[in-house]
Amino acid sequence: MDTRTEPQSGTVPGPAGTPRIVGVVWGLLVLNTLGSAGAKTIVPLPRSLIQMVTMGALVAAFALALTVNRRLRIRASAYLLLLTLLLVTSVISSANLESGFGALFRCFRLALFVGTLWLLTRWWGGGLTFVRHHIRAYFAVLGSVAAGLVVSPGAALPDLYGGRLVGALWPLTPPQIGQYAAVIIGLTVLLVMGRRTDRTSAVVVIVPSLVLLALTHTRTATLGLLIGLALAIGSLLLTSAAARRFFTWAVLCAVVVAVGFASALQSWFLRGQSKENFSSLTGRAKVWDALLAAPRTTSEQVLGVGLGDKSFGGLPIDNSWLAVYNEQGLIGVTLVALIIVVLGGVALLRPPSLERACAIFLISYCAIASYTEAGLGDASPYLLHLALAASLLAAPAAATPRSTPELPRRSEVT
Repeated sequence: MDTRTEPQSGTVPGPAGTPRIVGVVWGLLVLNTLGSAGAKTIVPLPRSLIQMVTMGALVAAFALALTVNRRLRIRASAYLLLLTLLLVTSVISSANLESGFGALFRCFRLALFVGTLWLLTRWWGGGLTFVRHHIRAYFAVLGSVAAGLVVSPGAALPDLYGGRLVGALWPLTPPQIGQYAAVIIGLTVLLVMGRRTDRTSAVVVIVPSLVLLALTHTRTATLGLLIGLALAIGSLLLTSAAARRFFTWAVLCAVVVAVGFASALQSWFLRGQSKENFSSLTGRAKVWDALLAAPRTTSEQVLGVGLGDKSFGGLPIDNSWLAVYNEQGLIGVTLVALIIVVLGGVALLRPPSLERACAIFLISYCAIASYTEAGLGDASPYLLHLALAASLLAAPAAATPRSTPELPRRSEVT
């Protein structure tokens, strides 16, 4: 019989695991990073209301994290140290208000985000607890997308986005949905391979997520999923027979699909775009060229113009490195590069394990997505993915021995 007991919320975690309230905090962080801009929903939601919900979720997450970690016990984390330095850089660059007062608000939001993660480091010990929280939270988000598709297919597959899947209940864009689906698919596949979840539960998560990913026509998420999984599984080939079997079958299936459905795959990948539009990455390259060609002062080159909405000239930048360069300058780019390098280096130095494979998948996915998506310089799902990777790479905390009552001396026994 299993004699382990579940700790009460807010209690000091023992060998039994992490307080349940920590999962609630993680879910609130996920809610905060969903954003407030996206497709038109079935029931119009004012942007101010959406921002109130997302910001309220972050404040609640920070308050709950303080409640469960009242003694402010934290663990050292190179990832969060670099993220804190990025926050300081953001505050300095935003102080001149070149991007308006909204920049300071975004700095405050990033500060709460980073502070909440610091409070959660107490339970970062290289386990899979936060992976399960991550999958559950994003699967719930995808559940809302699926519900919107069922309720109103026209609103969920609008012509404005070329018939790509969007959030009809909560304003989510196709790249967002594709990202969430790809990440939980990859993590769930790794859990199945490591026999940390049953196949029925895995099918419930993977199959609907694959359908939603296909409906988004998101190339970045698909490539990130495939390449990230290949690297993660490759890290297990020498030590896991299950990984070798999965890799072999995956290669065979990929060859069959590539040969038998080449035209359909090409059509899905191109999304009906012209060669010129495809070569310019759906117009992204034009924005990137304009951003790099714009005149900048030395201060703007080094520190950037302050946190903004990740746009230039009214158009989205859609590149994490250029967005960071624009808002946090060369110092910000250096810090973000160090984050990726440090996490990747630590992952390579760890012995092969399922936790290491999950971290490699997350780091690889974020690095690939950074080319066509912004988010590595501000509170975003990408920073949350990397925080999960950092928690997986953290060294296990030394277990605190339970206090045992002192036995009475022999002379005191009556």
